[in-house]
Amino acid sequence: MAVAAGVPTLPAVVEELLSEMAAAVRDGAPISDEHLLSLKFVFGSSAVQALDLVDRKSITLISSPSGRRVYQVLGSSGKTYTCLASCHYCSCPAFAFSVLRKGDSLLCKHLLAVYLSQVLGTCQQLSVSDKQLTDLLMERTQDA
Repeated sequence: MAVAAGVPTLPAVVEELLSEMAAAVRDGAPISDEHLLSLKFVFGSSAVQALDLVDRKSITLISSPSGRRVYQVLGSSGKTYTCLASCHYCSCPAFAFSVLRKGDSLLCKHLLAVYLSQVLGTCQQLSVSDKQLTDLLMERTQDA
């Protein structure tokens, strides 16, 4: 999960954990209990909730011809949240409060689910036009 220079990165321990999980999946191995316990240790109950979102295939990667990519996560409440993995952002209230304001969490469950779905290759894929993606993002901004 290498990140380009100048782009915010996750703490090294999280990067390493996700990289190890991705390597295991590429080799055809299931995610180990050790990795699951590590997720639980680092993210607490958010890890279980994020894995549930992944299991329910709630994550969709939306891409446009210009290369823009956003993720939409259908939350457990039925509300859809927009996540930008490139800058570690989610539109949910938990991200704004627990991650940005209080700083007591690294990620919300939606953003963690995005990273886990990337590792596991379980993202739904949707290609849209650049205008459709812009309209979708503008709609989300007005809803907030």
